[in-house]
Amino acid sequence: MQKRTVVLDRDHMRRTLVRIAHEIVEKNPVGEGDGHHGARPIALVGIHRRGAVLAQRLHAITSELLDTSVPLGDVDISFYRDDLSIRAGGSSSPIVHSSHLDFPIDGRTIVIVDDVLYTGRTVRAAIDAIFDYGRPARVQLAVMVDRGHRELPIRPDYVGKNLPTSQDQRVNVRVQEIDGVDEVTIGPATGPPKRVAA
Repeated sequence: MQKRTVVLDRDHMRRTLVRIAHEIVEKNPVGEGDGHHGARPIALVGIHRRGAVLAQRLHAITSELLDTSVPLGDVDISFYRDDLSIRAGGSSSPIVHSSHLDFPIDGRTIVIVDDVLYTGRTVRAAIDAIFDYGRPARVQLAVMVDRGHRELPIRPDYVGKNLPTSQDQRVNVRVQEIDGVDEVTIGPATGPPKRVAA
């Protein structure tokens, strides 16, 4: 039987987030452009739950790099998923977290942050949720892991690690704040998944 393998440990995850933060800052320069094709203020929006934790960490790094506090928000996409009844088995109610987008969305570059990109349906739902709050100038996507198997035409702008997988494997991103450990693992999918990854 296939064993669970640690793909990224705590130090690798930290270095990966630092790299992603630098890429975000480089791709979104401050104070340049003519208002049409140039820079727009950025904000980070994490997808509950672990994406929100990763967004908090990226927020600290990007704010330090830019020497200014980057707006930070989070979204719960539970009721925006188009496969809600499938995921819930048709009977259970999803666990709902509140969304926090306490800054202007209009005209801003929104960087959505999530742990694992899989089918793309979670990201699509997050975009729907964000557009309920306003109209961003553009939306970018940062993920810790891209495991493939897309069902929608969604591609990340920032990737921590590309991790080719089979459908019978599960990728788990664990964070200290929720799981008591920082690591990315891959292993066999056993039983019904706790969460259909992004």
